Amino acid sequence: MTPLDRARCRLSAHPFALDAALAAGVLGCMVAGSFVDPSGAHGVSWAVRRPEPLSLVLMALGAAALVLRRRTPRTVLAVTGAVSLIECVTGDPRAPVAMSAVIALFTVAAATDRTTTWRLGLSTMIVLTGAAMFAGPLPWYAQENLGIFAWTGMAAAGGDAVRSRRAFVRAMRERAERAERTREEEARRRVAEERLRIARDLHDVVAHHIALVNVQAGVAAHVMDKRPDQAKEALAHVREAGRSALNELRATVGLLRQSDDPEAPTEPAPGLDRLDELVGTFRSAGLHVEVARADDGTTLPAAVDLAAYRVVQEALTNVQKHAGTGARAEVSVVRVGPDVEITVLDDGAGDADAPAPLGGPGSGGGTAPGDGPASGGGHGLLGMRERVTALGGVLTTGPRYGGGFRVHAILPATTRTRTRTPAPGDAA
Repeated sequence: MTPLDRARCRLSAHPFALDAALAAGVLGCMVAGSFVDPSGAHGVSWAVRRPEPLSLVLMALGAAALVLRRRTPRTVLAVTGAVSLIECVTGDPRAPVAMSAVIALFTVAAATDRTTTWRLGLSTMIVLTGAAMFAGPLPWYAQENLGIFAWTGMAAAGGDAVRSRRAFVRAMRERAERAERTREEEARRRVAEERLRIARDLHDVVAHHIALVNVQAGVAAHVMDKRPDQAKEALAHVREAGRSALNELRATVGLLRQSDDPEAPTEPAPGLDRLDELVGTFRSAGLHVEVARADDGTTLPAAVDLAAYRVVQEALTNVQKHAGTGARAEVSVVRVGPDVEITVLDDGAGDADAPAPLGGPGSGGGTAPGDGPASGGGHGLLGMRERVTALGGVLTTGPRYGGGFRVHAILPATTRTRTRTPAPGDAA
């Protein structure tokens, strides 16, 4: 910081001291000017004269009022204008008492609006100039009278210019601060959305593949002694599910890499074009799944396609975990107008004797604590709902009449983002 900047900061921290120093300087200038006669006698251009005592008193009063110019600028203008008026009418018209009124008018113009500046500036100019011209001892065309008119006009114009510049600088600073806050908020929002999306993908991948691995491992352990060939086949499915889980986890976590990382994933996100492959993994685990599609080869946006795939994946995973391998599931994908409707049904007729998944024995109803609507605390259905509503769709889940569970999602064929309040009948 330069010495000038340090001095400016120190003066800004003590405005009263700065005004006192200004008042002292103005008083010194007025007193010095009162001893000078610009039209000296005997052909001399400049001469020394003795000011009148009244003029010195008025100078002191006007300078003293300037100490309070920041606190009460209009009152100070009134006081300095009054002493200047008295000087113009009764005192020595050549004494520069009006200098204090000029400083006060500049302060008022810099601290108020333009309308007030025009009103007070014109009033001060007219009153002081008119009094000096028509009530003072000098002729109306004297240069001292014209000087009062010019200096008061320049003070009003200069104060208004300073006020306009301060307002412009303040507006630019506020705009920059607002833009910085908006940029930071947008960055935080994008980071939060990306974290939520990655969390959903990780949940869907882990829940699906780990459930399949758990079922196949249970089958292998169940038939290891009596049917080793079937156990070997189940272990092969376990290995395949583990490989798929690792690949999807690598693709998902790879999104966190830097943009210049050469190992960043290039495989596209899964969609309904891989529905048969997804259903095949459940069928290999012993779940009876039927698929019906009437979407007429609709090409969905990437976000909608991924959401549809994840809805089917999570719904079948819940059937596998909570209804058991003996349950039967139906998956339907139908294009209805501008939307795509996805429905996953199960009959809840799980095999109680089948090997139990990690979450516990099959419930036979398609729901379980932590994932079903009764508890409202699971992440699977919540993640599905957030995916669907983020794209402007609707998700309804709940038990079916006569047993089983139903998941129904309506997704727009074109992406649109909106905020939806869940209906009272929707599952938590």
